Amino acid sequence: MTNIWLEGSITALITPMNLDGSLDVKAFEKFVDWQIQEGTSALVPVGTTGESPTLSHEEHKKIVEIAVKVSGGRVPVLAGAGSNCTEEAIETTLFAKEIGANAALVVTPYYNKPTQEGLFLHYSAIANATEFPIYIYNIPGRSVIDMSVETMARLAENPYIVGVKDATANLLRPIQERRAIKKRFNLLSGEDGTAVSYLAAGGDGCISVTANIAPKLCAEMQQAWKDGHIANAIALQDRLSVVHDAMFCESNPAPVKFAASVLGLANETCRLPLAPISDSSRQRVKHALEIAGLLG
Repeated sequence: MTNIWLEGSITALITPMNLDGSLDVKAFEKFVDWQIQEGTSALVPVGTTGESPTLSHEEHKKIVEIAVKVSGGRVPVLAGAGSNCTEEAIETTLFAKEIGANAALVVTPYYNKPTQEGLFLHYSAIANATEFPIYIYNIPGRSVIDMSVETMARLAENPYIVGVKDATANLLRPIQERRAIKKRFNLLSGEDGTAVSYLAAGGDGCISVTANIAPKLCAEMQQAWKDGHIANAIALQDRLSVVHDAMFCESNPAPVKFAASVLGLANETCRLPLAPISDSSRQRVKHALEIAGLLG
């Protein structure tokens, strides 16, 4: 099964937590359903925004399972499954496959800094062991390493490696990747601020943090572009730009979880080492929500 194709506004889901830091399962179930009702085209549980680094393996699996169950096939589920340990990434990808997710999002290995050949071998091993659709998650700002266009083109020759979440904010990348990759390859932005620009460069959609709190607007922006209503897409981008900026005023997902709490969607609780955001950041987030018309 490699015929998955994602486009539009795809939410990198937060993981709601109770005040004591435990998973808020009921809030997450309700949140997933609301996302779909608001027009989100696909769901990404347990990515960076879902606090994957501080979830236990059992919690990780539970969140993926809930996302698959609540979505009920209404939209695809792209399950976070990456690790800097290849065997662990294989294990979490196999779980995503077994539980009924549609594909796995696998981040470039962090901390151990593999070479380009190491990246090639890592992703090849996961794809070959699982025979499941894999999206490469290239995010140099967090993993330190940057997958080259050449390495991605090599990996794209594997039938199970089907796309990329590109969080480089380099708008040359989708153009270069389309030129280098010899098959239909799913190009998704991983940066809210470049969502429309990425579409203009040949991309297919955006895996979004802002869509946690503004799913309808993010979906409308993507649809406007797809329908050829360029001016409308740009107007929505401008409206959301202050929100995008505010969501990264401190380390993600602390600002977006605070925004979610303001909107009554979930508690703002994050697990350490993520701290509650500062008072000045709280004011900035609230101001952004007001400007975008998301309050009231």
